[in-house]
Amino acid sequence: MKILHTSDWHLGHQLHGYSRDFEHQAFLDWLADTLEQHQIDALLVAGDIFDTANPPASAWRMLYRFLARMAKSLPKLDVVMIGGNHDSPSKLDAPHELLKAFDLHMVGGIHRDDSGALDCERMLVPLTNSQGEQAAWVLAVPFLRSADLRTDNLSDDDDRLIKGVETLYAEMTATARELQGDNQALIGMGHAYMASGKLSEMSERRVLGGNQHALPASIFADDINYVALGHLHLAQRVAKQEHIRYSGSPLPLSMSERDYKHQVVITELDGKAVTEIEQIFIPRTVDMLKVPTKAAPLDLVLAELKALEVEELPREQQPFLEVHVLLDQPQALLREKVLQAIDGKAVRLAKITPHYQQTEQQNPLNQQRLSEVSPQQVFALSWAKKYDGEPNTAMATAFEELLIHVEENDGLES
Repeated sequence: MKILHTSDWHLGHQLHGYSRDFEHQAFLDWLADTLEQHQIDALLVAGDIFDTANPPASAWRMLYRFLARMAKSLPKLDVVMIGGNHDSPSKLDAPHELLKAFDLHMVGGIHRDDSGALDCERMLVPLTNSQGEQAAWVLAVPFLRSADLRTDNLSDDDDRLIKGVETLYAEMTATARELQGDNQALIGMGHAYMASGKLSEMSERRVLGGNQHALPASIFADDINYVALGHLHLAQRVAKQEHIRYSGSPLPLSMSERDYKHQVVITELDGKAVTEIEQIFIPRTVDMLKVPTKAAPLDLVLAELKALEVEELPREQQPFLEVHVLLDQPQALLREKVLQAIDGKAVRLAKITPHYQQTEQQNPLNQQRLSEVSPQQVFALSWAKKYDGEPNTAMATAFEELLIHVEENDGLES
């Protein structure tokens, strides 16, 4: 059977105020064509389907149009989608029963009964091959919040968050083995930050405490034949394991991701054996420009912008532009001068990044905007200024736990 693995669509995303609907629709059209061309048996979407917990109606329409097309053109296609840290578990779970009737399985969050027992059955999805035979079981585990884990009985010597995730996956795997037939593969799914994973600069949120709680590849048992992961936008293997992969996002979600090779992953299985893993690169529909390639004084930047040649395109197809300027001090009317230099050119100014020679070494944050700085960086710099050193382990851990609590409560619906 053939499985296509993708993740981190972030439908409804805006880049510095610009809609990405045109790019997302182009990707979904390309994805539908790819599924049909390769006669894929199962589509796995590993979280962050939407960019926010309350996506616009246009994002839902885009998703449903795609699913409707696939139901018509590939009626035997199994679709499994899990929630990510950007998604609302309750909103994804709402249409579950309706979509399930069309072999579309959307698992937004973890479910437990009144006694706290994990509802494994809801997260175990059977996959069928082109002959209509069941060929695999998917462990459709969505993004795990700390409240989803059971850590009360764990030793104080364990990292409770990591051990809680390991325990949940072990329970899911044990249940899958009980249902697994001869020659049926086990496919893992997850939306998490794995140890050794490479984060992009700004567009990926810390999950489960970030680097401190990076999950080891050992949470996936040896008999899980392929693992489809989401969260990291750069496509990559985990711990050099060919069968444990991030597919990456289908389009760059920040200007720092402009050089990523965005892709989907097609995995072919013969029974329990993975026979081929193929990367299919996604065409870039909207370009991203960095001018100049290295920060330069304002007069040189303005001259380069005035000389910039770009193709005339409709507004939604015009490239995004990031401008890097080297300054001695804050410059009045900087944005107005840049806009004047590109007046009449078919580009969209997304970001102006100032670099200050005198403060670059003194201030590690380099006078970045607050929205471009992580909470950990602000905390570390504030601590260093007040106490002359780095926060100790206990203080850093307490800060991480506070951040997790704030982010999780921020994501809850009223």
